[in-house]
Amino acid sequence: MNWDEIARNWGKLKGPAKQRWAKLGDEQLHAIAGRRALLALRLQETYQISREEAERQLIDWQDSLGAEAQPRRS
Repeated sequence: MNWDEIARNWGKLKGPAKQRWAKLGDEQLHAIAGRRALLALRLQETYQISREEAERQLIDWQDSLGAEAQPRRS
């Protein structure tokens, strides 16, 4: 899933984002509104992590969303 899809579907993806980053409040997630740079900034501030670590976490999360969207093979 690319970031444009995440931004378009932010209303549905706020829940999974909240599960991944529980310290982010509902108001923060609402204000982020799917903006990747703002989410990275909030991760840095909230979790006291580097920009590089925030980016790594975003990539991991984005990849996991793509994997969930793929049909399962039996």
